[in-house]
Amino acid sequence: MSGGRIILSRGFSMRNVILSLITTVVVSSAVSAEDSRPNIVLIMADDMGYECIGAHGGTSYQTPRIDKLADEGILFRQCHAQAVCTPSRVKIMTGTSNVVNYMKFGKLDRRVKTFGHYFQDAGYATAVTGKWQLGTEDDSPLHFGFDEAFLWRHKLKSSVKGFNGDKRDSRFASPWIQHTRREDGKIESDVKQYPYLYGPDLISDFACDFIEANKEKPFFLYYPMALVHCPFDYTPDSEGWEENNLGSLTYKGNPEYFADMVAYTDKIVGKIIDQLEASGVRENTLIIFTGDNGTDKPIVSMMGDQEVIGSKSIPIEWGTHVPFVASWPRSIPKGSFNSDLIDFSDMLPTICEAAGIDVPVDPLLTGRSFLPQLKGEQGEPREWLYCWYHPRGHNDLKIFTRTEQYKLYKSGAFYDVSKDVLEQQPLEVSGLGEVAMVAHAQLQQALAGFEVLEQRHKEVYPDKERGAK
Repeated sequence: MSGGRIILSRGFSMRNVILSLITTVVVSSAVSAEDSRPNIVLIMADDMGYECIGAHGGTSYQTPRIDKLADEGILFRQCHAQAVCTPSRVKIMTGTSNVVNYMKFGKLDRRVKTFGHYFQDAGYATAVTGKWQLGTEDDSPLHFGFDEAFLWRHKLKSSVKGFNGDKRDSRFASPWIQHTRREDGKIESDVKQYPYLYGPDLISDFACDFIEANKEKPFFLYYPMALVHCPFDYTPDSEGWEENNLGSLTYKGNPEYFADMVAYTDKIVGKIIDQLEASGVRENTLIIFTGDNGTDKPIVSMMGDQEVIGSKSIPIEWGTHVPFVASWPRSIPKGSFNSDLIDFSDMLPTICEAAGIDVPVDPLLTGRSFLPQLKGEQGEPREWLYCWYHPRGHNDLKIFTRTEQYKLYKSGAFYDVSKDVLEQQPLEVSGLGEVAMVAHAQLQQALAGFEVLEQRHKEVYPDKERGAK
């Protein structure tokens, strides 16, 4: 039985079909009656680096609900994404390095399998809401394993004509959003503007409605936020917000509103948590909050006395280091923390294992489950991370491996990133001490281990496909 259809192979008797149906009904009844699989809610803020939340030591912004989530669960101190949005989204959704399947900016290869597929195949209700930017086909989010989608940046461009014919941003005030779902076996996809409303409110309302509608069965909600990406602009809680707000006329907006946007992100995380409580499913829901890359460049934040300059799109520490908070009352000890290295590719195998979903053992799936660490156990921590970063195909390829302290580029540049966060003083290999020399050899060996995948990428995704110049 596949997707509700009976497939008769040659020599397969009707008796076998009947027995198969009976078995399926019995098993399905048992699963539905005793289904204790956890719900998964994965929230990913846009352009919100590690330094932005109080739980990680940030002192510039107010994030009480996210900080409380950490108090109720676990805080991971060394989670690394890619340095810009599409590469991170491809990585987190497919469980592997960009070197395996990255096509080009704004696209996800329709041949690959995502965590949406795994959860959908396992009988979970699945939905994605927020920012898409992974394909403009009407069926794009449904093709990748989601039953329903409520998204900004599905087919539309960032800016659209406003009421006065001006080009205005389309994600926050008076947003344009596309709702896609299946009805009577057909894909329905409606693009609509919501005058004078706030995009993050509408999107989080959809998330809450999905939780309530599916509280009687396991669900997977993927919520890649539009906040706190520019344009930096008013939120409904900002002083000066007007009911007839039409959206920003400029791409960057005004950085003075960034703190308000962080606060509103925190408010929405609280809104989702409150909905899980109201729907009676909080206890057995794994909720994860993270970010897709570092903070945007105009923003300067503080962690006590340490100044952090936003480094989005640059694959240095503050370009890839992102917040990571998880809570699952039934399984995660309260108030724990972990300093193991976590790669964005690790998300898929981790949440799948949490849900009891098998992921195939495949050299193309480079992610590693950290479920034991989530539960406060030892697990098998990574010794290093590998990064293949080539977002726009304009001769910007960066390949490196790193530990928490050291970082080695394929070009040969070697840094102690614990002391040289901005990577301005490469170390001379001839002058390395014993510890650094061992780390250099280890990272060099790790780079060599990915040469086969790098060659495969060149064959499957030639430069012309990525739009290289």
